[in-house]
Amino acid sequence: MAKEAKELGKVTHWYDKIGVAVVKLAGALKKGDRIKFKKGDDEFEATVDSLQIDRADVDGGKKGDEVAMKLSQRPKDGASVYKAE
Repeated sequence: MAKEAKELGKVTHWYDKIGVAVVKLAGALKKGDRIKFKKGDDEFEATVDSLQIDRADVDGGKKGDEVAMKLSQRPKDGASVYKAE
């Protein structure tokens, strides 16, 4: 039986023209992490290649930070973010 993955945060906004999601973090996240976005039946995985806080490039974020990340696919607003297995 697989253990329930710990939620890393939630998608709060999507910038369509630039393909960037804003995520409010509930745990630590860093560049290179493999993450999963999930809301209902809609789910996909991505690797964190770019991460910004207040338009400044950062290597990672911690609980409570709002980070922006470039994605190739649009997550639904309110989608949960988990560390991919």
